[in-house]
Amino acid sequence: MNLVSFVLIFTGVMLNAAAQILMKAGTNAVGHFEFTTGNILPIGMKLATEWHIIAALFCYALSVVVWILALSRVPVSIAFPMLSMAYIVTAVAGWYLLGEELSATKLVGIGVIIMGVIIISRA
Repeated sequence: MNLVSFVLIFTGVMLNAAAQILMKAGTNAVGHFEFTTGNILPIGMKLATEWHIIAALFCYALSVVVWILALSRVPVSIAFPMLSMAYIVTAVAGWYLLGEELSATKLVGIGVIIMGVIIISRA
């Protein structure tokens, strides 16, 4: 894999992770809700106007463009498993930015993911 391909995949991963963190921040700002017939419009409007949600959707849209560019250069059997790096970034960002737990079990899982990405990237 050349540098351009790696940068495209890495950018796609980071955009995806950013979208997840922004989505969670947006739902935190809106608060817990249930979709019922009576509140689907008010909750829908809150979600549609929450800046974190809007930014997350922008990140997702941009990540699709970047991902298409990456797939034009890298076999999907290599590129797609690289998306698992988003689990690592999201877990660490959730801990750092949102105060979520980063337990020993999660850290072991992150280690396994890292090893898998290393193995796949050398194929």
